[in-house]
Amino acid sequence: MSTHTADYLEAIDHLPAGATLRLRHMDWDEYEQLLDELAGRAGLRVSYDQGRLEIMSPLPEHEEYKEFILRLAHVLSEELGMPLETRGSATYKRERTATGAEPDTSFYVQNAAAIIGKRKIDLNVDPPPDIVVEIDLTHESLSKFPIYAALGVPEIWHYNGERAQIYNLVGDDYIEASASRFFAVVSGELLAEFIERSKQQGQSVALAAFRQRVQARRT
Repeated sequence: MSTHTADYLEAIDHLPAGATLRLRHMDWDEYEQLLDELAGRAGLRVSYDQGRLEIMSPLPEHEEYKEFILRLAHVLSEELGMPLETRGSATYKRERTATGAEPDTSFYVQNAAAIIGKRKIDLNVDPPPDIVVEIDLTHESLSKFPIYAALGVPEIWHYNGERAQIYNLVGDDYIEASASRFFAVVSGELLAEFIERSKQQGQSVALAAFRQRVQARRT
């Protein structure tokens, strides 16, 4: 372990929930070494963009919201008869573009068959996730959009605690979309509505209502 990496780990150990540590001028080898050192530490989100590294320690609400969105995705898969492979906060990185990121959670839909059984995703040969989810209670995740664009992620579901938005990759930029390109019944408004219902009525009640809504829109 290098002296720099040891110093970084010391700072990470004292990172409070909701805080972000930003580091500059980190080369690719240092980034990969740091990822190896952090492999056993759950909960952190690490992103890298051409020498700039950010490490975020999520608030407890991140887990609540991203887990609920994951359950919504499973309902969509079941009701619409569509494949779904989830990879959580896996690290997606590509040395060629010197970029890497860990979303709050991630799904494969269109490309689900391509990664079944794979324990490690290599973007040199494997497709990026079709959808990444970013829970953004402190407005930090917008800086990750260029990273996801460089990695070729087609769609981002973004939730800031009140509003949900769906972004589709068009060229090199993300454009807000009225609906998901993978789940046509899903809009940002629909996601926000049922996340809010989960807060007020509980997740089980909100999920049951969401299933009914999807069934109604399917027929």
